[in-house]
Amino acid sequence: MCDTAQNILDSLITTHQGNKQVKDNKIYLFVQKYEEFSITDDETIDCAFSRFNTIITSLKELDESFPSRNHVRKFLRALPSKWHPEVTTIEESKDLSKLSLDELVGNLKVYEVVLEKELESAKNEKEKYKSLDLKARQVLSDEDESSSDSNDEEYAIAVRDFKKFFKRREKFIRQPYDDKKNFLKAKEEKKED
Repeated sequence: MCDTAQNILDSLITTHQGNKQVKDNKIYLFVQKYEEFSITDDETIDCAFSRFNTIITSLKELDESFPSRNHVRKFLRALPSKWHPEVTTIEESKDLSKLSLDELVGNLKVYEVVLEKELESAKNEKEKYKSLDLKARQVLSDEDESSSDSNDEEYAIAVRDFKKFFKRREKFIRQPYDDKKNFLKAKEEKKED
């Protein structure tokens, strides 16, 4: 019976984990994921912890794991640059060899709320400046339009005055060359008479 139970256990392990080559490949892939683990700027601590925990659990299932003190340091190094002040604070104030990953995640969640508030206030401030900029541009645009309108009015007045000036002098409409000749001949004839 022991022989049969052992065969069943080996069969289950092979079915679940695969043969030795498959297991080694899985270990290699999860070790690589562990070593290359990083957290993006827009990723939450909960989401990052979930991904990290999946990698750790998968390695444990394959009988391959890293010491838990390495998990804390690895998670801290994986945080994006906006987290560096908090990482420095945690490294200086806590004993990382005794700090559990769950405690670390709890501390980071508190700081995440602070970061979100700062980001929101910065966003509101930016929108406020955008609104002021838009209002200033609108005022300048209105001034340009009124300036353009007054230029158009001045141009129309100048054209009107120009036409009046030449109408008074009767030189606005130009006479053809032949008409001028006839006019000059008529003038000369009058002088002769």
